[in-house]
Amino acid sequence: MGTILVKEKSVVVPGEELAEGMDYLPAQGTYRQGDFIRAAKLGLVNVDGKVIKLIPLSGRYLPKKGDTIIGQVIDISFSGWRLDINSAYSAMLSLKDATSEFIIRGADLTQYYNLGDYLVAKITNVTSQKLVDLSMKGPGLRSVRGGRIVKVNTNKVPRVIGKQGSMVVTVKNATDTKIIVGQNGLVWVMGENPKMEALAVNTIKKIEAEAHMPGLTERIKNYLEEEVRKLKGESQ
Repeated sequence: MGTILVKEKSVVVPGEELAEGMDYLPAQGTYRQGDFIRAAKLGLVNVDGKVIKLIPLSGRYLPKKGDTIIGQVIDISFSGWRLDINSAYSAMLSLKDATSEFIIRGADLTQYYNLGDYLVAKITNVTSQKLVDLSMKGPGLRSVRGGRIVKVNTNKVPRVIGKQGSMVVTVKNATDTKIIVGQNGLVWVMGENPKMEALAVNTIKKIEAEAHMPGLTERIKNYLEEEVRKLKGESQ
């Protein structure tokens, strides 16, 4: 009879014993050694039936087809734009996928996207050699200007977004800001009120820091209520 040796959502370190016996199966971030399943990296324990895996607490973004990401233009060539996507691999946005407009050969591509611009784009292909292709054709895909770019651990992005976007909507509504969360860990935040924009940024960093703790949603709501009350008190 197998035995789980740690609690669900426990933070474990490499080498730590997670389960004993052959009834459980090692998955992502774990490995079997004799009768034990052990952690291969620092992460949160997730038990799904008989399968044990780890949600890593660190590591860079691995591009995946279908992800919506935020990237920064770092190079412009005759065939398109190259973007830093907060990964070990850069990504390519070709002329045909850059806009619904027809771009003639030899056009000044900086008229569309210039060096340093941040773009919200979708990953359309990732080859086995990790060549990444992007598209700007689709709802919500666009360049973003002004505001701030916040970098968060890519493994914490689901907590920043929340169930069906509930967490990010809570932050937007409380701070009256616009927020776009890229699945590569880059978040764009812009607000008319600089203090509210700063509060939105601080809240996102708080979500990232406390993502593994229970009761996060309620804690964030209370935090926002208190901080917004303080800001409104200062302005009176």
